[in-house]
Amino acid sequence: MPRIEWVKACLNGGRRRDEHPAVPITAGQLASEAAAAVAAGAEALHVHPRDQSGEQSVWADDVGAAVTAVRQRCPGVPLGVTTGLWISDGDAGKRLAAVRRWGELPPAARPDFASVNVSEPGFAELVDVLEQAGIAVEAGVWTPADARDLAAVGRTAWFRVLVEVFDEPAEATADTILAALDESGVVGPRLLHGEDAACWPLVAHAARLGLPTRIGLEDTLTGPAGEPVTGNADLVRHALAVRSRG
Repeated sequence: MPRIEWVKACLNGGRRRDEHPAVPITAGQLASEAAAAVAAGAEALHVHPRDQSGEQSVWADDVGAAVTAVRQRCPGVPLGVTTGLWISDGDAGKRLAAVRRWGELPPAARPDFASVNVSEPGFAELVDVLEQAGIAVEAGVWTPADARDLAAVGRTAWFRVLVEVFDEPAEATADTILAALDESGVVGPRLLHGEDAACWPLVAHAARLGLPTRIGLEDTLTGPAGEPVTGNADLVRHALAVRSRG
């Protein structure tokens, strides 16, 4: 699987269409937004599959439908999904049972990778299940304590480590987490991003540090100066412009 050099597009997260009209909910909408984001320069994709009611889902049928639709429009583009514990109402056992079924999906319907938050209960067990299904793991690290906990799992390397920051001061918090990863001996490519107010400052900080980032309607609904955007492709173009400015 190719390494992300600059930007991964996160197309929807838990956003609703009343927050932004371009938020993709259905598999078909995800596929259309994915194709537009890739055409704009996204190198990889991250999606939150939805069920028929529009709610986030980790059930295999919903995951398979979203992955299949996106793959048809974006063949060969690395594609990942969420495993956020909130989607399973905080029940780690329920989530594990749902994700275990992903291994029964045909290869074309199975994601390339999945994001797993280190701070959520059941992290290590979920990693094992994903890897048994041939799905790579992005470890979500939110704090220096997460960095140390990730090191304690005892793996030699991770497919990708997501340094995720939600609050200000974004750059200082990110630097502290990155330092904790290095000090703890965690091995694996880093990707740096933030959400909402922390989003654009960390896109710029990632550019300064030479790290890949992510952008999309999951993380922000506006451009770097707070301007309206038309959708994920517009956000990808803005992120590429930020990188070009250094």
